[in-house]
Amino acid sequence: MVNIESETHETIKLSPSMKNILLLINCIVLSIGHCGGPLVTRLYFIHGGKRVWLSSCLLTAGWPFIFVIFVGIFCFRRAIIGDCTTKLFNIRPRLFLASAFIGILTGVDDYIYAYGVARLPVSTVALIIASQLAFTAGFAYLLVKQKFSSFSINAIVLLTIGSGVLALHTSSDRPDGESKREYVLGFVMTLGAAALYGFILPLVEFTYQKAKQVIDYQLVMEFQMVMCVFATLFCIVGMLINHDFQAIPREARNFELGEIKYYVVLVCSGLIWQFFYLGAVGVIFCSSSLLSGIIIAVLLPVTEVLAVIVYREKFQAEKGVALILSLWGFVSYFYGEIKLNKKLEKKRRANMELPTNQIAVP
Repeated sequence: MVNIESETHETIKLSPSMKNILLLINCIVLSIGHCGGPLVTRLYFIHGGKRVWLSSCLLTAGWPFIFVIFVGIFCFRRAIIGDCTTKLFNIRPRLFLASAFIGILTGVDDYIYAYGVARLPVSTVALIIASQLAFTAGFAYLLVKQKFSSFSINAIVLLTIGSGVLALHTSSDRPDGESKREYVLGFVMTLGAAALYGFILPLVEFTYQKAKQVIDYQLVMEFQMVMCVFATLFCIVGMLINHDFQAIPREARNFELGEIKYYVVLVCSGLIWQFFYLGAVGVIFCSSSLLSGIIIAVLLPVTEVLAVIVYREKFQAEKGVALILSLWGFVSYFYGEIKLNKKLEKKRRANMELPTNQIAVP
């Protein structure tokens, strides 16, 4: 993340190599969560699962995994290193409240996303989620003053058109036994999930800027854990109202893959989705919310191909058109980024040489 000269924001300075390594790790973590999460969630629904609130809760319910890591680091520093000043958590009230608010928004997003996955094939969901990049870009411009080039704007337009192509043929891959109304509602809910999470990513970056405390990677993990805790609590309230807890044992007994595998699917869903959220906020810390949105969009073809292979989903012409438009958008964006980086590097070198040239003039 770029350090901002402000008394409200300070980040730990990392060497370029360390920053790149940390960014790469978060990209891998994000990739595992983004590609595996939808597949496991869909597995729950296609084999007899019907609880949308339960499924949405699982998207963030893996936060105890992060808590275990914190406890391990704390015990290691206290017992092995002998650092008596170390704390289990460093997050301050201002950042805690911000992460709690974002967590509630995430809980809302989890529900509408799970609703869409329950009614749409994974490959269709993946293409609709590609429109998230347009929302991320727009909100990044408003919240964190993200700069854009003609290439990034072109990518956003192409991704948006790709989702529009699917909207024109909503009945072509409707699952058997599902009404057109349910399918259209699933489409709208998934698009809403893309828009809301497109707002959440820049909001996280904006929160980092206004944190009024030093932002390091441990604090990023704390932020993500608090966010997931409140998102989970929001979904638990929905589960209580919908009587999901009473229905879980009955649903497990009737699950097509067996009762034991039912619970295995639930646990795996919670863990894999935790990778997604941890990777997303980690990429924001290392770079920007726009890059996090770009990586999510770039993984679209992988998720879609996996869905076609694993679940033998249909792949009609409109999906192919949408996929081509999406890939075209990705290429446009990265080509623009390469050109921009070369231009900035050339400008940086010119600025470094300028003082020397000025001194050499008699």
